[in-house]
Amino acid sequence: MGLGMAFLKSLPSAGAQPGRYGALLLVLIASYLLSAFVTARWIEALQVVLFTVAMLLALRSSSVSRRAVRLLLIAAVVGVPVIFTLSLSTATGDIGTGVANIWTGLVLLIASVMIVYRVLTFGTVTLQSIFGAFSAYLVIGLMFASFFAAIYHFSGDHFFAAGEKATTQTFQYFSFTTLTTLGYGDYTAAYSSGQAVAVLEALTGQIFLATLVARLVAAFRSPRDGQS
Repeated sequence: MGLGMAFLKSLPSAGAQPGRYGALLLVLIASYLLSAFVTARWIEALQVVLFTVAMLLALRSSSVSRRAVRLLLIAAVVGVPVIFTLSLSTATGDIGTGVANIWTGLVLLIASVMIVYRVLTFGTVTLQSIFGAFSAYLVIGLMFASFFAAIYHFSGDHFFAAGEKATTQTFQYFSFTTLTTLGYGDYTAAYSSGQAVAVLEALTGQIFLATLVARLVAAFRSPRDGQS
């Protein structure tokens, strides 16, 4: 309870300056690199924790109401131990892992919405705004990777065409190549559910780059520019 109150007091006021997103960006990069180079089963459970931390960091820099903050904190405190256990357990099989993937995707969805909304509410674009936009882009890619993994586990362990191996690493690789519309073609979704989500991700990536990032870069002003 004491940590929760301290967290609430640390939230920005309505007229506060843009949140600091450096720590959030570091957490996201660290999580991605860990999952890319470590293939052990426990990495998925660790990602549950790291992505929840990322959501809380985004929440700390957001301007949402304190009631919403309390609800999210309660959900995190109650949900993380359960989902962490499901990620590590082999007894629950694909259902448990799929549920954990959906939780992770929803956590990242909340984080992305809070980051984008917070960044867009400030007229002056700073380096922290750029960090926030980059963080949101990474969050979106990781979010879709989680949803792809959930589809895989709920579809009898089938997702990619030509029987390509499906792992945390390949889902993240497929997600970011889809988000950036690179379209290498070495991994493609075999079924309509995965294809539909992939199309949605590609559209999201295009809209994100064409609107938010372009707007931030065009309006960016360094502290020195503001003084001149």
